[in-house]
Amino acid sequence: MKDLWTVAKFTIQEMIKRKSFIISNIIILLIIVLGFNIPRVLDSIKGDNEQLEGNNIILVIDPDDIYKGNLEKLNKMNLGKNFKVQNNGLTIDEIKEKIDKSEIYAVMVIANQNNEIHIEYVKDSINTSSQEPKQIIEALGELYVNVKIGQLGLSDEQLASLNPNFDIKFTQTNENPASGNVFAIMLLSIVLFYAIYFCAYQVSSSITTEKTSKIMETLVTSTTPKTIVLGKTLGIGIVGLLQVTSIIIVSIISCNLFLEEGILSSIIDISKITPKLAILTIIYFIFGYSLYSLLYALTGSTVSKPEDINSSNTPVAILAVIGFYLSYFSMMNPTSNINIFASLFPFSAPFSMPFRVMMGTATPIQIILSLAIMTISIFIIAKVSIKIYSSAILNYGTKMSIKDIIKIYKDKNN
Repeated sequence: MKDLWTVAKFTIQEMIKRKSFIISNIIILLIIVLGFNIPRVLDSIKGDNEQLEGNNIILVIDPDDIYKGNLEKLNKMNLGKNFKVQNNGLTIDEIKEKIDKSEIYAVMVIANQNNEIHIEYVKDSINTSSQEPKQIIEALGELYVNVKIGQLGLSDEQLASLNPNFDIKFTQTNENPASGNVFAIMLLSIVLFYAIYFCAYQVSSSITTEKTSKIMETLVTSTTPKTIVLGKTLGIGIVGLLQVTSIIIVSIISCNLFLEEGILSSIIDISKITPKLAILTIIYFIFGYSLYSLLYALTGSTVSKPEDINSSNTPVAILAVIGFYLSYFSMMNPTSNINIFASLFPFSAPFSMPFRVMMGTATPIQIILSLAIMTISIFIIAKVSIKIYSSAILNYGTKMSIKDIIKIYKDKNN
């Protein structure tokens, strides 16, 4: 146990001293702080450009009062623009002057010619293939129909019956109906993938680097290969956990300092982030990291040059990406069989099961079964990795092939 902690402590010290580690963490934390400041920056830009407010105004001219004063309703239709209505016409020179001075964005002139509604859209520059005014014209058509229906003398009840409000209710037959914010769920899976994958990758990089610097020879003579594998996995795992914790703490502080109250709750369903979810997320991080770090310990021990790391790690990287996307695509239908499979399959479970818990679709039996499968998988991979590591760690020759690895594992003398 003492040797295990000695290796872990040595690994932690080596990790936090790296310039790449320090710089990358600073950049990540700065990005988080800047990200939470985006709303303030946008508000500041908006405040600085108040003189350009006219760029969002469309002047609607209805000289014949075709719409009987109903054009103001355009401002309630969420069309992305503000509308200013007047009945007095303007010459093309007057319109050009207002647009050049940024008093308005565009002008729409409505006229009734031979019982046909003509709309002239005037702007400084128009792309003939653009569909820019299409939504506005559809809204004008809807308003015109309402005006004509109103002229028929129908009662308010009859008018209301022509434009009913549709109340849509979604009912799911599954015993565990899904609920929760998809954005928050996707964010959780991405953070878990980043934390598990990149922390585990460091194990392979660390082992290969130490092989190159001959530090490994000292470690092997001081303790057992098993202690080295588990100690390095533990050390980098602690660093990774602290890294993720720092990201979460900075995010929470930045959220409270820089975001207006209510903005975050409108994006993420805070009620779904419970102590149970937090504990399970940490558990799955530990299990997922252990699984992938042991695989990377195996690949790292089979190469003798740092430039061979990426090619050696490719199979594990592909497996991790498959696991993540299996989880990602199963989010589209949280109660499907593929979703259940993703939460039980050991290489996708770390990314899938926490969001199923957040959605409320995971049963206690499924959680226990998932953790049991991951425990067995970790034990098997650890056994294989330690055995291959013991024989391959002092190999300074060419990169070992899969055939060589299988041969070493089958060798009973190792």
